Amino acid sequence: MVASCYSQRSVFRRIAQQSYAEWPAYDSTPLYDQSSPCGLEEDIRTVASTWFDHEAHNSVDEFVSHYPVAYFQFRPHDRYSGATQYGMDQLFRLFLLKEIHGWTHETELVTYISTHPDLREQLGIETVPDQSTLWRTWNERLTAELRETIETTARTVLIKAQDAGVAVPHEPDRRLPFQRDEEESDTSDQAILDEAASITDHVSHVVFPAFSLNRDDGCEIHENAYWDLQTHLGLREGLAANEGARSFVYESTRDRTPLGHAHREHIRNLSIEQIREMYRQAIDRLLNELAGREEFVRAGIVAIDITEADPFTGDRTGHEDEIIGTKEQTDEYAYQWATVQLVGNAVPIVLDARPVQKGDTRKEIVEDLLDSAEAAVHVDNVLMDREFDSQHVLEMISQRGLSYVVPKRMQTSEKAQAKRLLQRGQDRYETDRKLHLGKNEWHETTLIYRRKEDSEYDDHRQYSVFMTNTSSAYLTEYGYRWEIESGYKSIKRFMAATTSKHFGLRLFYFAFACLLYSIWRAVDLLVQVELTGEYEHSPIVTADNTLTLLKKETGIG
Repeated sequence: MVASCYSQRSVFRRIAQQSYAEWPAYDSTPLYDQSSPCGLEEDIRTVASTWFDHEAHNSVDEFVSHYPVAYFQFRPHDRYSGATQYGMDQLFRLFLLKEIHGWTHETELVTYISTHPDLREQLGIETVPDQSTLWRTWNERLTAELRETIETTARTVLIKAQDAGVAVPHEPDRRLPFQRDEEESDTSDQAILDEAASITDHVSHVVFPAFSLNRDDGCEIHENAYWDLQTHLGLREGLAANEGARSFVYESTRDRTPLGHAHREHIRNLSIEQIREMYRQAIDRLLNELAGREEFVRAGIVAIDITEADPFTGDRTGHEDEIIGTKEQTDEYAYQWATVQLVGNAVPIVLDARPVQKGDTRKEIVEDLLDSAEAAVHVDNVLMDREFDSQHVLEMISQRGLSYVVPKRMQTSEKAQAKRLLQRGQDRYETDRKLHLGKNEWHETTLIYRRKEDSEYDDHRQYSVFMTNTSSAYLTEYGYRWEIESGYKSIKRFMAATTSKHFGLRLFYFAFACLLYSIWRAVDLLVQVELTGEYEHSPIVTADNTLTLLKKETGIG
């Protein structure tokens, strides 16, 4: 089959329905305009990710000839000022074709185009340019930035096509652009910082275009300055917007920077769903960037948990649905946030974050977060704390075809069983259990009793009870859940301070801190692989180094 108007419409219809994709990119973020090569790279990545999934699209040549580039302004990247025979859009397609096929000499491109009249017609080329014309065009007419975009885009098209099972002219290089040869290895502190600087710059330009304040065109302060300031607030623990904005004036290289109250006001104008959608888009961009590395598997175990802000001591009148009781059932109140995070051998990226409000059930929270997680990665197993031990939550997870490991709060029957095990001196015990769902419906699970080593108790409290719908061998994976608790400590360290009761502002501060944490761990993975050729879970790049580089190296923050 060949690409048709119908198949192309189908592709762009699917892209329009994707909440995490925006095409063209310059329409969705002020970071790009119609002449931005980075925006063009992102656009082609977006389309290629869906294009090759269509049954009629099984040719990389057709993608090159059919991708719509009419909206892109090539003029700033054309160093010729006089009349020319070939348009920049035609030349862009020709050189993209050359890079995709891996030809090192223009003669191979000339021969290929000359012997494929159908392709020549699709490209709109009546007369095939000769080798010398193509050489001069590449070396003298195209800007270095556009040449780099063509090379990067060719790699993207090859990877997306190959991932979809489409035959490609040659094996794509799945190393990221900043990577060196494997034999080069230097893990000194300076080498780590140098590598982290390059990678952080690259990753931030991929991730931050997902965020937008929806400001009017022509604003004097660039939107990047707001993300720069937000990162600056994360550099120092307990730094609020007003104080941070004042110190940012002296540390920033920008001519104009946001005032603290203006920064807060713009964020307050964002809805809860806008904040969450921007976060999911940013994480999807980050995952796409990591997907080219064999050390990163877009699948694995996820942990779901709820964390609390510091106890709220002010007047919560009018905010009772948002400032709710703590999980420990004390007389304190706090804002609460729920997250889903990759754990285990995977790089610990926070896939989604959401607020917890009065009336939200644990089932609704888990279902919502799993929707996001499964849209981003392939989920195998779900780990949760005992506050999620409801049979309705477990049944929902099972219905999704996922396995779970969850500790159970000990009721009378579990305490009695633990006492019997203690009397027998038995360290471990398994039994099947049916949990009542209502209306004569049951959820089948397995209870696993496990005796803690060196317990401080001398009674039945020496035992923990876990529930799982899979092999008891997976119980060892539950130890990975501590990573989400460890992650929360870093995330809260990255949060800007505020006394505001504005729920959207609070959520944004938490979500942005989750993003900074995820960027840190992603940068660390890429640095480790670049310097050592492998990934160890313990980071070699510090969080502070990553935040500082985000602010100083990229100007985006």
